[in-house]
Amino acid sequence: MEPISEERILIIDFGSQYTQLIARRVREQHVYCEIHPFTTPLNKIREFQPKGIILSGGPQGVYEPDAPICDRGVLDLGVPVLGICYGLQLMVHLLDGKVAPSARREYGRASLSVVDDSDLFSGFGKNAPVDVWMSHGDKVDDLPRGFSVLASSENSPNAAVADVNRGLYGVQFHPEVAHTPRGGEILANFLMSICGCSPSWTMSSFVDRSIEQIRTQLGQEHVLCALSGGVDSSVVAALLHKAIGDQLHCIFVDNGLLRKGEASYVEEVFGKHFGMELTVVDAAKRFLDALDGVTDPEKKRKIIGQEFIGVFEQQSEKFSRCGYLAQGTLYPDVIESVSVRGPSATIKSHHNVGGLPEKMDLKLIEPLRELFKDEVRLLGQTLGLPRHIVQRQPFPGPGLGIRCVGDITEERLEVLREADYILQEELISSGALSQTWQAFAVLLPVKSVGVMGDERTYEETLVIRAITSQDGMTADWARLPYELLAKFSNRIINEVTGVNRVLYDISSKPPSTIEWE
Repeated sequence: MEPISEERILIIDFGSQYTQLIARRVREQHVYCEIHPFTTPLNKIREFQPKGIILSGGPQGVYEPDAPICDRGVLDLGVPVLGICYGLQLMVHLLDGKVAPSARREYGRASLSVVDDSDLFSGFGKNAPVDVWMSHGDKVDDLPRGFSVLASSENSPNAAVADVNRGLYGVQFHPEVAHTPRGGEILANFLMSICGCSPSWTMSSFVDRSIEQIRTQLGQEHVLCALSGGVDSSVVAALLHKAIGDQLHCIFVDNGLLRKGEASYVEEVFGKHFGMELTVVDAAKRFLDALDGVTDPEKKRKIIGQEFIGVFEQQSEKFSRCGYLAQGTLYPDVIESVSVRGPSATIKSHHNVGGLPEKMDLKLIEPLRELFKDEVRLLGQTLGLPRHIVQRQPFPGPGLGIRCVGDITEERLEVLREADYILQEELISSGALSQTWQAFAVLLPVKSVGVMGDERTYEETLVIRAITSQDGMTADWARLPYELLAKFSNRIINEVTGVNRVLYDISSKPPSTIEWE
């Protein structure tokens, strides 16, 4: 699909773990942006027609032999450029300034003093102290011709610099992180005052543009929608239904890896309430047979993805004009699955990205591919979906298949299903569900000795994972009350046969991922 906003910012990725966070912060200012790799040819950048460019941070030094370096012409396009950390150092390096290892590396909080109240620091006041977050081992020693200092810190005399006449700006700190409290103001100044963007990136504008593009792309072709009942696929279905009406055919696959009561819930909401054409396919045996004996998580994901596609291709034969498969792929899925937009490491494949077979009969349409999760929720509200659907917690495409660690059997899935149902009941009744981004149970193939009714037991271990997050890119474990944790454990052990030990996961992302597999 073509870019979905007339005004757009290009973020060039040099491998920073904060690159996606830059994109989030730009979009919070209601300005559309995309992330592209540093290898993007200059002619492609021109074709993108950005109103401004942001050079991300990165883990390397610009003077290293294999350092990522973009085309120098990026600085001569006549549009404003903001370099962040490595992006600043690269700008200086390309313009014949000097970057060198710092005598003292700087990681963590620092205080800047604004020495030039330029547009970048508009509203801050000259000599104003600014708390920022530093993360660098190199520093700018000599500025290129035409540059001046905007702000400095004790360890970084050139903490913010600019060649105002050429529209080139750079900061040594990270304005995109929460530890830089006024970072949003700095980015807003760059976007609005320097780049001349307007805050026009809204969900209503996205809906209008997407509907136009979907209709142009599809014409009279029909679409199968992989509807799971989760937020992402529900919003995709609503958007496509608004765009193409009865050209949409929703397929819900009961793959045997769903939560308790999920199939009947989806059928009630979408088939009866919204009046969408919905086909429910019972494919539990097919999936479980294919997963028999498979314990490797990547193999699980790929098998589940392949079986999904197989089911959809079979169903597509019932619709003579059906040439597309719609999926609720989001930007974080793409970022974590396949390094297509930059040098960031592949973490794990998602069934609807890295798990698809190389050849399939259906073409893909993924209208949410450039959106973050919170943007998808806003889109759902704009489309009129009810709150209880829009605010549903994320549920992975591979379902319980990646929460049932080890062998996947009907018996183990039933144990996990019942335990998770109890967890959800208690979270809802206590009011704690709304305090978490995601909360779920994981069944481990680890047995331990227990005592129940004066008898020895030797049963499996269940882990409860509850996290807080804004967009799923980073997460922290939820500080749930001890009394609630005790209730989880007590009910699960007493009511679910096959579990005699309950654990609580207190790891964050990173270094852990949200799901266990």
